[in-house]
Amino acid sequence: MKNIKPELVLEEVDAVPDSAYIWHWKTERHFSYHKHNKGQLTYVEGGAAFLYTKDKTYFLPARHYMWVPAGVEHYFQHRYPANYIRTIYFFSEQEDKEVPFYTQTGIYPVGNLLLEMILHTATWDGDVYPDDRRFPFIKAIKNMLPDISTVPLPITLPTTENPRLQPVLKYIQENLAEPLTLEIVGHAFNYSERTLTRLFRATMDISFFQYLKLARMIKAMGYLLETQKSISEIAWDTGYNSVSAFSNTFYKLVGKRPSDFQP
Repeated sequence: MKNIKPELVLEEVDAVPDSAYIWHWKTERHFSYHKHNKGQLTYVEGGAAFLYTKDKTYFLPARHYMWVPAGVEHYFQHRYPANYIRTIYFFSEQEDKEVPFYTQTGIYPVGNLLLEMILHTATWDGDVYPDDRRFPFIKAIKNMLPDISTVPLPITLPTTENPRLQPVLKYIQENLAEPLTLEIVGHAFNYSERTLTRLFRATMDISFFQYLKLARMIKAMGYLLETQKSISEIAWDTGYNSVSAFSNTFYKLVGKRPSDFQP
């Protein structure tokens, strides 16, 4: 594999508009918000990751990939530096705008066929040009994505740059195991319940309780994939004192029982 400096990759990705750009890396990197002129498929080999855009947080569990459309500002963080991050940046085509998949950020399951095709590129790094014998293979991956990726992972967590709400969201994230209520959180920031309710609705178009539930479920998914905690321990650590209530909420949002979500 080429020894590409990560700092240069962001520039190299868009240097040749008609090429695909392949990057497999094993070392954890921290990029600030950035965007590309190419659509991005990223698969984390083992572990889990978070994808951040300007308005949402996406949880990327094992056996899923993230699709980031061209032009969308984002960054992501993964949990296990030893695992490979496999990314394909696809050339943009005029007809992409007519296919909803290519224009929407999302997290999708990785089936066996797609996984084998991603792994087939493991020794490829850098540009793959249109006249390269490998180019039709990359184009085939791009063309098949809309057909095999019809059901995105349903959980996304809205976020905001609003300076009044940012510390509130941080407080919630750091205290998910606690019995959080509008009164408790509002008191911590000297907000009335009505003010906090309006702040959530006006800023993120979601209620306080909807946000809290989503945040707890995303935290639970991380625990299920990254720890050996029992389901009852995870329920407790995400603010539930009833395993059945936790399991039912998880199922309604994720479409699977917690026990089925574990690897």
